[in-house]
Amino acid sequence: MQTSFTLAQLADPNVAEADRILRACVHCGFCTATCPTYVTLGNELDSPRGRIYLIKDMLEGGRPADEEIVTHIDRCLSCLSCMTTCPSGVHYMHLVDHARAHIEETYRRPLMDRLTRGLLAAVLPYPARFRAALRLAGLGRPFAGLFRAVPALKPLAAMLDLAPARVPPASPVSAPATHAASGARRGRVALLTGCAQSVLDPGINEATVRLLTRLGFEVVVPEDEGCCGSLVHHMGREREALAAARRNVDAWMREIARGGLDAIIVTASGCGTTIKDYGHMLRLDPAYAGKAAQVSALAKDVTEFLAGIDLPAPDAAGGRTVAYHSACSMQHGQKIVRQPKDLLRKAGFRVVEPREGHLCCGSAGTYNIMQPEIAGRLRDRKVRNLAATGADIVATGNIGCMTQIADRAGMPIVHTVELLDWAWGGPEPAALSGGGRG
Repeated sequence: MQTSFTLAQLADPNVAEADRILRACVHCGFCTATCPTYVTLGNELDSPRGRIYLIKDMLEGGRPADEEIVTHIDRCLSCLSCMTTCPSGVHYMHLVDHARAHIEETYRRPLMDRLTRGLLAAVLPYPARFRAALRLAGLGRPFAGLFRAVPALKPLAAMLDLAPARVPPASPVSAPATHAASGARRGRVALLTGCAQSVLDPGINEATVRLLTRLGFEVVVPEDEGCCGSLVHHMGREREALAAARRNVDAWMREIARGGLDAIIVTASGCGTTIKDYGHMLRLDPAYAGKAAQVSALAKDVTEFLAGIDLPAPDAAGGRTVAYHSACSMQHGQKIVRQPKDLLRKAGFRVVEPREGHLCCGSAGTYNIMQPEIAGRLRDRKVRNLAATGADIVATGNIGCMTQIADRAGMPIVHTVELLDWAWGGPEPAALSGGGRG
């Protein structure tokens, strides 16, 4: 794609990067076939190619975002399916991230939109605040129908619909601590406990610690670790996202200095995609660029890490049919496709995959709150395809997907690591015995 940025514009490193990305696009349109919003809405401007044209026009003109651009960029899930499909290697993720930051700086959203986004940014990344908000959701649930009838209030209705009826108690695993390896120590890893996941389903991190320590790894939960920053990053709130990244880089660098780390284990694939991008996000910060790149290189999804070590023979926990739902941030963001399925098969499960596995379920961070109608259509499509597998269980590696489809799946939905923990000597996942999701 030909561009016409001025030399003055290209002096901005973010614009220069956008120029390189835009020039890689050859207009082929392969991305439209795998874009969830284009498949759902049929509008060229709701495809990656259409959004690329809008972003190019906005950035080349050096002008503020307008309502049309904001509408179509907001509808993007950042599922990154287009990047898997693209034969030219267009790095759409960094381009749309830059566009969102530009929108945040130059566009004044309607009042309710600003308030909703501000509320999400102030609550979701902070476990204590998020837990309190979920407990208060019961008071607002009777008004969900009223909120749904007012377009500007639909995100509030979506929040109430997604809020669980029961909030699990805080888990000790979320507190800073060192969990000793069982037997001879094979290595030392840090665990990202996360923000929303640690509140919605603390059993995921508990299963991870149990499994890793049984396998001989010391697991440390560092002091001052927090949200990875992805929730605000995808809202274009770059200052907050970079602050979160710096805080986590500092926390993990202290652990590296204290005892070394073989990996930083991530159990929410959305977080993993962002942490693996810290090196890029902080590339212009001379105080953090090198450290952030080191952290990104150490970040591993839990299944990615387990696939790289020798595992003993599993216990007899398998035998069931598992529909593996590959989160977009796992298959498209991190390119982790084979390892989770191989591990489940090694554990004794029969693994099946749903049709249209490349299409997003509609969760996408806060997307199912801010774009509930599109998210609902994608959720229903995903649930139909999962049900058609005839599986006993759905397994996935992202808490957002679990929250999005659990109530409609018609079968238990668990995190992949919970099944692996069970297969290698841990307890049966609560969802399989009627005590958890689905």
